[in-house]
Amino acid sequence: MQNEIIGERFQVARLADIAPTPCPCGQSRRAFMNEANTVASMHLVEIKHDSELHYHQRMTELYYVLEGEGHIELDGQIHPLSPGTAVLIQPGCRHRAVGENLKILNVPVPKFDPADEFPA
Repeated sequence: MQNEIIGERFQVARLADIAPTPCPCGQSRRAFMNEANTVASMHLVEIKHDSELHYHQRMTELYYVLEGEGHIELDGQIHPLSPGTAVLIQPGCRHRAVGENLKILNVPVPKFDPADEFPA
């Protein structure tokens, strides 16, 4: 199967086959980043232990913890992370996830735009 299949009214992606891209949180495998889609993207993110605090001006992010343990910093507050935890991060919220072997599914809405990522 290819990394992504694009139909007239659907798209299918295999996140494990998408090359990782460095990001402030670690390494991200980004699906649905093509021109046929503007609604949202989906990222499989392996969090690094020294992730960088950052924020977005337009994007809302949904995190869902798949594996590992750690915490997330949201506007200076620390909240624990473990598998099954979901987090909604609205525009302007300074955030970073920290943990060992922490893997999350991230859904940015609208679709991820690198120009909307700012160091905090």
